[in-house]
Amino acid sequence: MKILVVLPRFPYPLDKGDKLRAYHQIVELGRRHEVYLFALTHSRVNHDDYDHLHTICTAVDYCEIHWWESAWGVLKAFISGQPLQVGYWSSRRAQKAYARWEAQVQPDVVYCQMVRTMPTVTGSTCRKVLDYQDALSLNARRRKEQSHGLMRLLLQYEAKALQRTEQQALQLFDATTVIAPADREAISPEVHLVPNGVDTEYFRVGSWQLAVDCGQGAVGSDATNPRPTAHYPQLNKYTIVFTGNMAYAPNVDAACWLVKEIMPLVWKQQPHGINVLIAGAEPKPAVRALAGPHVAVSGRLPDIREAYASARIFVAPMRIGSGMQNKLLEAMSMGLPCVTTSLAANPIGATPWEHLLVGDSAEEIAERILKLTIDELHDTVAESGHRFVMEHYSWTAAVHPLEEILES
Repeated sequence: MKILVVLPRFPYPLDKGDKLRAYHQIVELGRRHEVYLFALTHSRVNHDDYDHLHTICTAVDYCEIHWWESAWGVLKAFISGQPLQVGYWSSRRAQKAYARWEAQVQPDVVYCQMVRTMPTVTGSTCRKVLDYQDALSLNARRRKEQSHGLMRLLLQYEAKALQRTEQQALQLFDATTVIAPADREAISPEVHLVPNGVDTEYFRVGSWQLAVDCGQGAVGSDATNPRPTAHYPQLNKYTIVFTGNMAYAPNVDAACWLVKEIMPLVWKQQPHGINVLIAGAEPKPAVRALAGPHVAVSGRLPDIREAYASARIFVAPMRIGSGMQNKLLEAMSMGLPCVTTSLAANPIGATPWEHLLVGDSAEEIAERILKLTIDELHDTVAESGHRFVMEHYSWTAAVHPLEEILES
């Protein structure tokens, strides 16, 4: 089967959750089908990244959208009542480039990621499947509740516009998919569930030390490229780690909440010996400002496993956002006991107090962190969470329902 995958970002390096999902889906589908890629991008594509995608795709094409095209697209979207982020990824030139690529490939099915790609494939006559990935309207509504002033008004507009667009997509595409049940409920029961996975071989207990010993490269969720590196700097040992793209608003909010409100409650009970690592690409100024005597902000790491391996507890205090948190799956796969909120725990289906600990207030999360400083509970939760991910979240199993949808 010829599958033409259309993405709103070039899916490499793997520094964002949507890239991670797309990349591993392409890898799995490419084992049995011809996979052709068309990606939009707002930045120049590195030659090595382009060459790497050629090793897993039959052929690759992309269109770089210039800033003035995005600015014009956002303005047109606002005037017409469409989502601003859809306008940001909209380009007449990209539509023409895609049409030429589709005519050349002549695919059996077109697989699009996120409603941001809808304008690009408007003229397509092929059978089309859309991966919402998350309910972006739900994400915007949650972000609105944590925002003020002009940002709150913009997010209110965006949430309503995204909700209309998500409903339109049900009519425009032959099938639609989403990661988590809560996001399906926010859109429609017609949407198919296609969960995320985790590379359990790559993110396994002891894998970081093996990479150091062998000088292997990185392909994790904050990785740059899977090429050998001559030196892996060793981080200090931390009690707590939180990872993610630190330019993404839900991660910024979580990092600030962790350091400013949760950790003071922990330090009040244990004033010595508990420190925090915030690791992830492109930290916003608000995240960089969190650095202090007991808090390190690393920025991008050549291999995100270094962050997981340097700590004893993974904490993901997510208050806003949607979908499934890949960072939780990676941490559990590497044998870290996790503390998170119900917003992040529910989509993965883990059992609180068995596979991970859950709290929804600063006091609850601080209490869970302190409990995990006890070795017996720490080891029990770590082992249970690791087994849970190994049994339920391989990428092969995660892509199987998608493959059936694309073939049907």
